Amino acid sequence: MDCITLAILVSVSQVWGAVTAAPMSVEVIRMKATVEGKSKQLVARLNKIQVPPGMTLAPPADRLDGLSSVVTLLDGYDKLISDSLNVSQVKAEISWLKSYLGQWKKGRCGEAKANRTSTAGGALQRLQSQQSYVLTVGIEALVRVKDILTRMLQNMEHLDKC
Repeated sequence: MDCITLAILVSVSQVWGAVTAAPMSVEVIRMKATVEGKSKQLVARLNKIQVPPGMTLAPPADRLDGLSSVVTLLDGYDKLISDSLNVSQVKAEISWLKSYLGQWKKGRCGEAKANRTSTAGGALQRLQSQQSYVLTVGIEALVRVKDILTRMLQNMEHLDKC
C-alpha cells in the first residue's frame, strides 16, 4: 500500500468512527419517547383550558438550557397553579413529568447540578413575586408550562445536557 492509500483509509476510518461513536442508548431513546408522549398529551390538555381572550406571554421567556432548567421550571410553575382553577388532572400530569425528568436528571447528572433558581428565568421569578393574584398567576403559569413543553418538543436535545 502506498502512502496516499493509507492516508485515505485512515481518514475514512476516523470519519466512520466519529459517525458511529456515540449512538443513543436504548434508555435515552425510551426516556425521550416517554417524555415526548406525555408532553404532547399535556399540551393537548392545556390547549383545552380557557384563557382570557388576547392573553399573550410577555417577555422574558424562560431559558431552556438543559434538563435541570426544564425540571426547575416545571416545578416552579406547578407550585403556582392554584387548585381553585379546577385543573387537578393537568397538575397531576405536570407533577408526574417533573418527577420523571427529576429522576432521570438524578441518575444522569447526579446531584452536582442541583436546581438553580438562576436557570428559572425572569418569567417564573416575576410570577413568584405576584402570588397574591392567585387566579391570574395560575393561568399564566399554565400558559408558560405549555410554552416550555412546546419548545422542549421542538428541541428534545434540551434533555441531553444537564
